[in-house]
Parts: sequence; structure tokens; C-alpha cells
Amino acid sequence: MPPLEKSMEMMPFKQRKSTRKDEVCTIRSKFPNKLPVIVERYVQEKQLPLLDKTKFLVPQELTMGQFLSKIALEATQALYLLISGKNMCSMTASMAEVYAQHRDADGFLYMSYASQDIAGVNVPAG
Repeated sequence: MPPLEKSMEMMPFKQRKSTRKDEVCTIRSKFPNKLPVIVERYVQEKQLPLLDKTKFLVPQELTMGQFLSKIALEATQALYLLISGKNMCSMTASMAEVYAQHRDADGFLYMSYASQDIAGVNVPAG
């Protein structure tokens, strides 16, 4: 992969895309029962690999636990999902509940994943 593409991949989605609100409007009009979710590796994470994709369209009725099982990591890799970079939520919460409480002003729900070692870092409560 050329260096420019690799550096773009390492940039957070918010910095790579300037038309996020328009994108969410288009997504929500085409798929009214799905939620636009961005999942990125936590900035300080070194053990877990980057995901093949960062943008997901998630059914509203899916629980956080079901969504977590959809993320393509090896079964031996434990991870934590941080919502909006600072919150953790119940694995039984529906994606619709999490989206309603934590979606960004641009309409995307942002999540970052981290290994157990990173989860011990002092993350401010939201």
C-alpha cells in the first residue's frame, strides 16, 4: 500500500471525510431501519489489528453483544468497545438505544475498540 493511503487509513474517519452529514442523510433515507456506525481502533492500541472496514450499517434491533460478534477478529482476541471514545455500555443494549444516546452531531455512532491492556487506561466517564 502506498504511504499516502496508509497514512489516510490511520487518520480518524472524522478527519478523512468532510461530507459526513450528507452521507448519513443518504444512508438513512436508503436504509431507514439501519444505523450508520464507525468502528476504529483506539489510538493507543498496539495489539489488535486494524479492521478490514470501519463503516457498518447495523440493524436497530441488534444488541451490542451481537454487533461485537460481527466484528471480524480472531476468537482469542478480547476487546472492549468504547462508545464516542469514552463510554462503555451493556452488551444487552440495542443498537437503537446506544445510537439514540451517543450518536455524534454528524449522525454517525462512533466506537473504538481496544484490548484489555488499554482498557485499564484512565478514560473519562461521559
